[in-house]
Amino acid sequence: MSDAALPADPVAITRRWLERAVIGLNLCPFAKAVVVKDQVRFVVSAATTEEALLEDLAAELVRLRDTPAELTDTTLLIHPHVLGDFLDYNDFLGIAEGLVAELDLEGVLQVASFHPHYRFDGTADDDIANYTNRSPFPTLHLLREDSVSRAVDAYPDPDVIVERNVRTLDRLGHAGWRELFADAISASDAAVVTPLPHAGEG
Repeated sequence: MSDAALPADPVAITRRWLERAVIGLNLCPFAKAVVVKDQVRFVVSAATTEEALLEDLAAELVRLRDTPAELTDTTLLIHPHVLGDFLDYNDFLGIAEGLVAELDLEGVLQVASFHPHYRFDGTADDDIANYTNRSPFPTLHLLREDSVSRAVDAYPDPDVIVERNVRTLDRLGHAGWRELFADAISASDAAVVTPLPHAGEG
């Protein structure tokens, strides 16, 4: 996919998803603080191959390592042109973990995952629970282990968050999810802003 094929600014679309879904629905109780403090770095990768994306990931991991947390606590590496297939994306996560180890960043940084077609093992594609990890574009989320540890201390049982999120999305339903983004920039934006099941599903 070329830059010209993108319906709008991927950062603007991702910010809207973050603010309305992740924060608005409180899917991640730790997200609001870093957004309010402007500590989230948004990066759009131009990579069209896994190799190029891996280079961008390495650069962002090093940058986050070398940047004070009060300036950048976390990074969202958005990659619209590569790994649009969720299974390929899922396989890439193992390569990303290997890169973290290669850079000697285990215990320092970690990579989490968001994808328009995210699907938890054992779920149907249109299962509303999958939407907790469905972003407008394939995205690698770079996190500081220290920040993760503080979050775990605040919520020692992460299953509580997972169960609450599933209940929230069950109440919202697919129609409610669409409504979150009803004022998308344009009609052509809608499919990107609201990652939904493939045609004919859901």
